[in-house]
Amino acid sequence: MRVLVVNAGSSSVKLRVLGDGDELLGEHDLDAPRSEVDREQLTRALGDLPEPDVAGHRIVHGGTRFRDAVRVDDDVLGALRELTDLAPLHQPKSLAALEAVTRELPGVPAVACFDTAFHAELPAAAATYALPAELRERFGLRRYGFHGLSHAYAARRAAELTGAARIVTCHLGAGASLAAVRDGRSVDTTMGFTPLEGLVMATRSGSVDPGLVLWLLERGRVTEAQLAEVLEHGSGLLGLAGTADMRELLARDDADAQLALDVYVHRLRAGIAAMAAATEGLEALVFTGGVGERAPEVRRRAAGGLAFLGVRVDDAKNAAAAGDAEIGAGGAGVRTLVIAAREDLEIARQVRGLLR
Repeated sequence: MRVLVVNAGSSSVKLRVLGDGDELLGEHDLDAPRSEVDREQLTRALGDLPEPDVAGHRIVHGGTRFRDAVRVDDDVLGALRELTDLAPLHQPKSLAALEAVTRELPGVPAVACFDTAFHAELPAAAATYALPAELRERFGLRRYGFHGLSHAYAARRAAELTGAARIVTCHLGAGASLAAVRDGRSVDTTMGFTPLEGLVMATRSGSVDPGLVLWLLERGRVTEAQLAEVLEHGSGLLGLAGTADMRELLARDDADAQLALDVYVHRLRAGIAAMAAATEGLEALVFTGGVGERAPEVRRRAAGGLAFLGVRVDDAKNAAAAGDAEIGAGGAGVRTLVIAAREDLEIARQVRGLLR
C-alpha cells in the first residue's frame, strides 16, 4: 500500500510517498503561505510522485469526536470545518491541503490523522480545567494537547530502542510541547485547550497568568485582536530577544539573548520534571523536532538541571548526535535520546491500521 502523507505546516506542505516497508518512494515540499496551496505547483508535485493508493493527512484538531484516524467523507469534512473555531490559526491550513489534494486525486481515499488523538485519553486529572462544569460542558473546555503524531512516534521509537515504559518526549520546534508517556499512552502534556499553553516557543508566549491577560484587556491597554497577535506571533523567543530562530539566538552573546535562553530552558526543565511526575518515574527522556534534534546546547542546558531525576548527557555524544542517537552518559539512571521527527511514519502507520 503506497501512502501519500500530506503534512501542512505554517508556511509549507510536505508531501511524502511511503511504501509498505516505510521506504521513501518520493517527496516534495511546497510553499503554502497564508494556508494557500498553489494548484499548479501541487499538480506538478503530485505528477512527479509515485501514484498513491491512499492519502493520509495531518489534521491539527480532532475535538472530542475524533480519537483515531478516520476516512474522510462529507460528514467528516463538515465536522472538521466546525472545529476551526477551536484552532483558527492551525485547522484551516490542514483543511486547505486536504481539499487541494482531494481535488487533484479524486479517486484516492483520504484519511485524517489527528494531532490531538494521542492525548484523547488523558486521565481526567490531567485533562480537566478547574472551571465550573456548566462552562466546561457547554463549550468543550478541556486540555486537548497537540503534536500528538510526533509524540506518539518518538515515544514508540524510544521504547523500541530502550525498552523503556516511562518516557518524556520533548517536541521542540517553532511550536514546542512535552508529553508524559506511560506504557505507550499519553498521561499528561503541556499544551492545553489551544497550542498557546505550556512551554516558551519561537513566537508563542506559552503559559502566562490569566490574570495578566484580564488586566490588560479590562484596563484597555490592548484590544483583544492586538493581544491575540502578540501572544501568538510576537512573544516567545521573538518577544524576548527579537528573533524566533534558535540558531541565531545561540550564536549571540548579549543580555537579551541570554535572558531568552534562560527563560526557555527554565520552563523546559520545569516541564520535564512535571511530566516525570505524571509518569511516576522516568526511564527515558527524548528530544525531537527542529530544536530538539539540532541544538545540542539546548539539550545540554536542559539536562544540566535534571540530574536529580537521573538525567546526565555525554557531551561528546550530545555534540555528535545525528538521526536517532543515544546521548546519555554511561551509568546514568535515565536513558536520554535524540529521535528524528517522523510524523510521516506515524501517519502512514495509522492509515494502514485503519484500512486494513
